[in-house]
Amino acid sequence: MATTRSELTKTQELIYELRVREVMSADLITVPPDCSIQELKEMLRINRISGVPVVADDRMVGVISMETLIRALEQGQLDTIVADKMTTDVVTLRDTDTVASAVNLFARYGYGRFPVLDADDKLVGILTQSDILRGLLHHLEKQWQTEELRRYRASHIFEDIESDRTTLLLHYWVKARDFLAGGAASSKIKRALDRLGARPTLLRRVAVATYEAETNVMIHSVGGEIIAEVRPNKVIVTAKDEGPGIPDIEQALQPGFSTASNIIRELGFGAGMGLSNIKSCTDEMSLESEMGVGTELKMVFRLQTTDKGAP
Repeated sequence: MATTRSELTKTQELIYELRVREVMSADLITVPPDCSIQELKEMLRINRISGVPVVADDRMVGVISMETLIRALEQGQLDTIVADKMTTDVVTLRDTDTVASAVNLFARYGYGRFPVLDADDKLVGILTQSDILRGLLHHLEKQWQTEELRRYRASHIFEDIESDRTTLLLHYWVKARDFLAGGAASSKIKRALDRLGARPTLLRRVAVATYEAETNVMIHSVGGEIIAEVRPNKVIVTAKDEGPGIPDIEQALQPGFSTASNIIRELGFGAGMGLSNIKSCTDEMSLESEMGVGTELKMVFRLQTTDKGAP
């Protein structure tokens, strides 16, 4: 079965995103065509490498490997020049190729290295499997550091701003009966709070309550909005809609009570537990409604002492 993008790990994603120029070794060790086998032997020994490109007039004309050197030594050809022994039919990579394509070439040919050329066919690097591994580890570490820095900055946003009242306001529109987009606002609010450093317990409470509120707006009104107000000590989420209104709020708060149609119920919505679930997730909840005008639901989530450091 083909691997979907959602199943890819960060490493696999990097393999497809990174270019060869980002992981290759740019510190080139090369030999000229008139280099002797004896000189080549010393160069490979000193640098502890198993092969080098052969370059003349800034152009790669071939490669020579340790295997070729050993055969020449066995035949006593120490004075033979590299030009007589090098391989001229060379498989190369472009510096703009993806690392994924490079991995495929390693698997296909079994070579230890590939020369890397730029758009002008100039030799600009060498790529080994070790280079790929080091490059992936470097970029994974870089991604992790960037993510940690972003999280730190976001979680300290309120500490770095001097204000009598500092608030981050998030606003989302909710369309009536748009079941494909159902839950989009609650997911985005959860993601924003996560990036601000909120603890998992707070994230779950806000996500569940906001999802239920968003669903109510979607199925019981002609549309509305979700507004999240993030303060240093609490999060306030308000759901407003334009719709028929609620004739009996006390009755609407009873678990299992619902005015949803059979069609809505068949779609898996309107079980009558929304407001009850919201109440159990919030520290405070207020509900106001006017017939023929609409409804406003306000949900308050206070930061507990265990949530210190979260928004």
